[in-house]
Amino acid sequence: MNHYANWGNALKGLFRISQTTTVLAATGLAWAAGERPPLPRLLRLTFERLGATYVKLGQFVASSPSIFPAEYVTEFQHCLDKTEPLPFSILKQVLERELKRPLSEIYSEIDEIPLASASVAQVHAAKLLNGDSVVIKIQKPGVENVLLTDLNFLYVAAVLLERVLPKLKFASLSGIVSEIQACMMEEVDFYKEARNVEQFREFLKTSGNTQATAPRIYPEASSLRVLTMERFYGVPLTDLETIRKYTKDPAGTLVAALNTWFSSLMLCESFHADLHAGNLMVLTDGRLGFIDFGIVGRIAPETWSATMSFIESLSSGDFKTMAESMAVIGMTKRKVDQEKLSRDLEAIYGAATQVDPEQVMNALNNDNEINKLMLEVVAVGERHGIRFPRAFALLLKQMLYFDRYIRILAPDMNLFDDDRIEFMALGDGKPALLH
Repeated sequence: MNHYANWGNALKGLFRISQTTTVLAATGLAWAAGERPPLPRLLRLTFERLGATYVKLGQFVASSPSIFPAEYVTEFQHCLDKTEPLPFSILKQVLERELKRPLSEIYSEIDEIPLASASVAQVHAAKLLNGDSVVIKIQKPGVENVLLTDLNFLYVAAVLLERVLPKLKFASLSGIVSEIQACMMEEVDFYKEARNVEQFREFLKTSGNTQATAPRIYPEASSLRVLTMERFYGVPLTDLETIRKYTKDPAGTLVAALNTWFSSLMLCESFHADLHAGNLMVLTDGRLGFIDFGIVGRIAPETWSATMSFIESLSSGDFKTMAESMAVIGMTKRKVDQEKLSRDLEAIYGAATQVDPEQVMNALNNDNEINKLMLEVVAVGERHGIRFPRAFALLLKQMLYFDRYIRILAPDMNLFDDDRIEFMALGDGKPALLH
């Protein structure tokens, strides 16, 4: 049986390579015929035609300004993780195959119209036999094989390019592809996502946090490619009008979100690294709901401490501290001229003496502005020999999401001066979590 399965996977891999070659050939012919958009746009359009793996790759590019050139990061912001839903009849087969028993023995009902459909998985509302309302995250068939085939193809291509163009070795192109592969393969392993959720729930329990929650996982109705979770009812953290129906203190709810996430950086094995409004909810009972733990990060305490100094200096216009923090966060093999770096950072904001923090922060009203700021800072750092770890980009992006929530829910709040937010000073003077 395994022998035939291996042959089947090999044939699927060959078919996928054939599909990829066909799309690339069509792109090449269009280029030869005179259809020549800017290279970043051409690459993004080609990725979208190539499907799931390349859409996810585009999202990786968009969220990794420390690795990819600015014009590519900006262009790949257009890679939206939304796809046409598959018919439920196809996903029903995945459910039955994965759970190894009739669905009627697990669920009393399943809504065949999906709540969401992305490149890797589709989400459906359902009820268990005991009446619990749940959501089922179902991996689309063949996704893992497509990812492996595509990424192996890309790795081989990267190695060949490095041999033909030795200068590319300095960019470690094949190493970047390997990192991307590791990240993407984590996202298709729902056991890992389930563990991320359980670790977060355990962290909440251990720290006595009753203001936030994460979905309960139902292991008996989950597998490598199926994840059945408690269904949450609520609204995104940006919906102030509705939030007021669930809580009398929206600002206090935001403080709870900040303290919960800050605590997780120190006390949980990983932190939630995709805190856009759809993944951070205010539930109907007033609690915070953290959902979708497919993307998590891990960070060393000293990097987190320096990142907090960086964020504080960004909001206060203290470019000297910003430069010092960047030198700690970034990976560099040469001594950083912090005075020159400070002047270069100040030039980003076009200020001769002092930056108006409100003007800087008010510009961060959408993902494009957030990524633009990250790109500018990273670009300045690279000119000084600083290359940021990807975890820093993930961490900074979550902090900028929180800045957006502050402006909506508590516009008078100062993140670093509010006594409700649990900070203390460490011996080195850097801000750190108090918990």
